[in-house]
Amino acid sequence: HAEPPSLAAVLSSGEPERLYSGLSALVSTAADGSRCAGLLAFRALDLFLDPDLLRRVQEPEATPALAWAGREMFAHSLVELRDTAVDLETLSLHACSASVETMNLTAEDVEDRLDGVLSTPRFLELARGSRLIFV
Repeated sequence: HAEPPSLAAVLSSGEPERLYSGLSALVSTAADGSRCAGLLAFRALDLFLDPDLLRRVQEPEATPALAWAGREMFAHSLVELRDTAVDLETLSLHACSASVETMNLTAEDVEDRLDGVLSTPRFLELARGSRLIFV
């Protein structure tokens, strides 16, 4: 049995600011060389996979708490954070299997961006012993 990740996160919120916070915790920990794992579910998965994420999070209804002038900077930062998360060797990201099944996605829809599809119980089993956060 492999050593558990130092940090594991279940990301399910569709709020861009929450996705940013969760990814930021994973990316900063993984960038220091610690193994990390994330499970993207439902609205967070939809947001993460959006090919037009940059435009989407600049919409006022998507980020109502942000100042108008800050939306563009935030959008660029979130896209960069997402791309960094995908590229980090020490961070594995999976799609929640229930989300894939109920959102009319296929495994192929997520495989080029993520490390595959996992059920929540399987993810929690892999993360046993990790610091676990829910976002």
